[in-house]
Amino acid sequence: MSAIWVVERTASRRFPYRVTIEQGGRLVLALRTQGRWPGPGAQIFCIRETELDPAEPLEEVERAAVANLVRVGRKLVVTLDRGSRKRCEFLSVQKPRKNGAGELEQIFFRTETGIRAHRSRSRIELRTTDTIPVRVVIDSLERYPWKFPGATVERRKLAAGDYALLDRERVVAVVERKSFDNLLADFGQIQALHQQLADLAGHAAAALVIEADYRDFLDPKRLDGRWPAPHAARVLAEIAALHPTLPVIYAGNRKLANLWTWRFFRAVAAGARSPEPQLVLEVARRYDAAPREPGLDDRVRAAILAELPVPFAMSELAARFHTEKPARLRRVLNQLVRAGRVQRVGTGRGAKWARTEGDGRTGGR
Repeated sequence: MSAIWVVERTASRRFPYRVTIEQGGRLVLALRTQGRWPGPGAQIFCIRETELDPAEPLEEVERAAVANLVRVGRKLVVTLDRGSRKRCEFLSVQKPRKNGAGELEQIFFRTETGIRAHRSRSRIELRTTDTIPVRVVIDSLERYPWKFPGATVERRKLAAGDYALLDRERVVAVVERKSFDNLLADFGQIQALHQQLADLAGHAAAALVIEADYRDFLDPKRLDGRWPAPHAARVLAEIAALHPTLPVIYAGNRKLANLWTWRFFRAVAAGARSPEPQLVLEVARRYDAAPREPGLDDRVRAAILAELPVPFAMSELAARFHTEKPARLRRVLNQLVRAGRVQRVGTGRGAKWARTEGDGRTGGR
């Protein structure tokens, strides 16, 4: 199901734009942003939208189809279906509040040029420290299994693959091991091999790890008459073509295949246990982030729409916010007038203001 990227202009000076990604009539992401698109080398600060006022005046300024939408660690990576300004990402960072009361989510809207210019461009996403527990299950049919130093290792029958990584009792990664001779033997039962690999590819994190180099399958001396080199090349190409989501790793030898798998499992374990919040929420899931603290404009709107008497004079609004400039209070009031939520009552110095009802009548009249 295709997703749609929408940018709207808001009445807020601090966050003048609203960026949303919609899919199937539901919001996948909704952010208030300080800019429409980051400039060269720049990034834009955003806040997650937790509640939308249906009466807020919004002006659509941009709409585009989303070609690709994927979560990578703490980032939501977006590719738009257009010729320019098409690649961006939203990075979510959790930082302690200054008063020590919990944490605050910060979201940054970045483009490729901005990422390249940022000082953290070389920092890896996952912290694969030794303190992260790793629990590995080895299939009971493995005769000479690989080693996973420091991990908790179990032996039992696996539904798919030869090695699996567990997060509690859930399988989060699977690896199918093939030696050079094993894979050559499977060439004779290619349909069964495809079924095996399709099952493997059904897992979110999986790989086919081969204890040989790709060139070994094209070497007539290594093949030793078991299969013609052109046929072996066609089989390997077919594996990649029919299972495009399954990584095929030509590790070179047993030791490097073991090392690659161990590093892979540790990276997946780090991602599963990462304390960083997930920016991407599944379609149809409600946002559960804590509401942001209201700013001055929000407090003025609340006073006008719910707290002041009906009708009220401008002097009453100024008395409520006596430390603020009258021009700013009048700007918020005028925004509500343009939105049809407030109406002027009377003229001249005796003019007052009243909230409008849903049918267009003025409250208090």
